[in-house]
Amino acid sequence: MYRQTWMEVDLDAIEYNVKTIKDICRKKFIAVLKADAYGCGDYEVARACIRAGADMLAVSSVDEAIMLRNKGYQGEILILGATDAKDAAILVELGISCAGYSLDWVNSVIATGCQGLSIHLKVDTGMSRIGFRNKQELKKAVDMLLEAGAKIDGIFTHFCCTDCDRKMTDLQFSRFKEAVEFVNYPFRWIHCDNSDATIFFKDDLSNACRVGISLYGISEYSHELKHPVSLYTKISMIKEVEEGNVIGYGATYHVDEKQWIATMPIGYADGFIRKNQGRCVYVNGRRVPVVGRVCMDQTMLHLDSYEPVGTIVEIFGEHIPLEEMAKDLDTITYEIMCLISGRVTRLYTRNGKPIGEANERLDQSFLLKELKK
Repeated sequence: MYRQTWMEVDLDAIEYNVKTIKDICRKKFIAVLKADAYGCGDYEVARACIRAGADMLAVSSVDEAIMLRNKGYQGEILILGATDAKDAAILVELGISCAGYSLDWVNSVIATGCQGLSIHLKVDTGMSRIGFRNKQELKKAVDMLLEAGAKIDGIFTHFCCTDCDRKMTDLQFSRFKEAVEFVNYPFRWIHCDNSDATIFFKDDLSNACRVGISLYGISEYSHELKHPVSLYTKISMIKEVEEGNVIGYGATYHVDEKQWIATMPIGYADGFIRKNQGRCVYVNGRRVPVVGRVCMDQTMLHLDSYEPVGTIVEIFGEHIPLEEMAKDLDTITYEIMCLISGRVTRLYTRNGKPIGEANERLDQSFLLKELKK
């Protein structure tokens, strides 16, 4: 690692979370690794999930699925988002399942050729993104796809309010159950539960859960999970600034008395957005404020005493929970994790010790040797 800013990912904690959630739901486990596993490294997190008992991986796009195949993962993969019919051939070749979500898509993929293509039908029960809204069209799609030689492996929907509205969740499930029963097909995979629903929603229909953010300990309904992800940087310079000086772009912070000002090598190009101005980070046992505007590559802090260059700064982690940071920034944990850019090194640990690191800006030879096995 050259630049002293890194995301730390505890693979043991991820495995613990998978095992804990599996014990709760007692169903097949689909680990959702969209957006490079929410910024944590898709293949590294994938291996941890598989070791812990995950049965399938899910991603958002063809590109993400192919990346996992190229890194050596040979198990089941499902693309949850929309795909182009012209990509059916590569999906068949690589053994990747995709979502079927409208009659227009079905007609296109049949015209292109879908012999052997594995499909999970998506039912729109209230999210109003992709998916069939009409039972008759759903049943027609099954018949058309089977006649064209496709494999109908699953059916699924996505709840939109599991963290805030049980009534809406119940309504969506009833619509989903009605659709599944109407089609009357022996689906191998039936899944509707996202992270929160996996913890609290019990039903006699689905046989699999889909878990994304709770892989990282984020849940409205469980306090048993561990938080495996932290973000750190280090002080790169410290100076005593006299009264009357200003700090940063726009001169937004005025020094009203002599102060210790530290600089750290993290900025909005790393995902530490400008809205963090005025928030606190954690340095050597205490919270200290960000002063001046967050720069592209650097940010300044006001310390109440001298700290040497190289002192570790926690952006979020053990002392500043990710959930707290999300609340401060009026966003969600997902967004903060996904915003952390590729130039931030991912440092992976087991048994509390580093086992390797990855940085997409560096040569692929820097990837963990363990993960290439």
